[in-house]
Amino acid sequence: MEPLPSSSKGRMTSAGFAVLIICWATIVADGYDVVVYGAVLPSLLQEPGWGLTPATAGLLGSVPLVGMFVGSLLAGTLADVVGRRRMLIGCLTWFSVLTACCAFAPSPEVFALLRFVAGLGLGGVLPIASAITAEFTPRRFRNMVYAVMFSGFPIGGITAALLGLVIIPTAGWRWMFAVGLVPLLLILPFALRGLPESVTVLRRRGRHDEADALVARFALDEAPAPTAAEVAAAPAVGRTGGLFARRYLFATLCFLGASFLCLFMIYGVNTWLPQIMRQAGYSLGGALTFLLVFNVGACVGTVLVALVADRVGSKPVLIATFVLGAASVALLSARPAEVVMYVAIGLAGIGTIGTQSFLMALVTQHYPQGLAPLGLGWTLGVGRLGSVAAPVVLGLILGSGLGLRASFLALTAAGVLGAVFVVLVPAGGARRVVAPADREQTAVTG
Repeated sequence: MEPLPSSSKGRMTSAGFAVLIICWATIVADGYDVVVYGAVLPSLLQEPGWGLTPATAGLLGSVPLVGMFVGSLLAGTLADVVGRRRMLIGCLTWFSVLTACCAFAPSPEVFALLRFVAGLGLGGVLPIASAITAEFTPRRFRNMVYAVMFSGFPIGGITAALLGLVIIPTAGWRWMFAVGLVPLLLILPFALRGLPESVTVLRRRGRHDEADALVARFALDEAPAPTAAEVAAAPAVGRTGGLFARRYLFATLCFLGASFLCLFMIYGVNTWLPQIMRQAGYSLGGALTFLLVFNVGACVGTVLVALVADRVGSKPVLIATFVLGAASVALLSARPAEVVMYVAIGLAGIGTIGTQSFLMALVTQHYPQGLAPLGLGWTLGVGRLGSVAAPVVLGLILGSGLGLRASFLALTAAGVLGAVFVVLVPAGGARRVVAPADREQTAVTG
């Protein structure tokens, strides 16, 4: 992706708020589609003729995440070819339709295939929505805006948990996937009308009148125009090499490791928490209530913590939320009183889903403008490997007889190690504006 312009007046216009709401709603749909598997997992394990075990169920849960990994890595390149607006709308349509098709899956194999293909669209939603939101957001509100946008993910999880409490006991698990088509019907009309194309993409295509209109409408202060040499070099894969140049190599590796571990925690909890609670003796309703509390805690707590992050910076808050997630999950392994468990699960939501939003904000602040979108895409893409690993690893742990405590301790270790990666990120990497010479050096480095 190309450099992102930022607001010159440090305020959000009404058009900017509309973009944020559309991207937020798309993330809600994304969150529902991801969390719905955890909500239906106890039912899938009892589905006649499917014969799923904890290990095979974990593998089945990882299949769409493999698709998301591929989709997230391709999203940036494809978005610069077809346009970010079209890419986001296409991803939304793709995964919504494929998710609804899962309701008719006759076997685990067909179900896995449909989930994998749906994952290709899901993987593109988060990086594209993040890039679009960042382009039309004042930099000084970046932590808060990312927190608001990423709150869509736990709200999608909340929706999945609430609908699971009502739909699964009465209509069965298949209707949970049929509901996945509803967001498309609700969001698509607004996205077609109110979602703008990237100013940078428009300029690259020579559509300067449209770009100028967007600059005025959103009160944008565009980055300096790229040189002819940079435009010619833009399609080259070498641009990615700037992330791994000596100056940014160590920070890039830290971001990739932190994202892997953060998504390991998020998808581990969202996929297996209901089943873990069932094995602990809770009813299906009680197990889904824990999933609900986890996502409510993430939604409310993340926005509140973002107020602190905008004052003290992303890095110290990010370290704190990683530690909070690790400590909360460790407390669950001790199986405390039920009230304490609810509090711990709510805090774990902040320490996992909230951590991801602050990590994205730190990534965009650390790199120069020309590398920030690439850094964001790679951080999310490689992080998807953690989401792929989590259902399988926890499924193997539960299936091996090591017990619930071992599952929680694996998540705790991920949180501690993630905090270490963030501590190691070098200070002073953030640069608010990229000078032409610096952008030219990035292209040369590539």
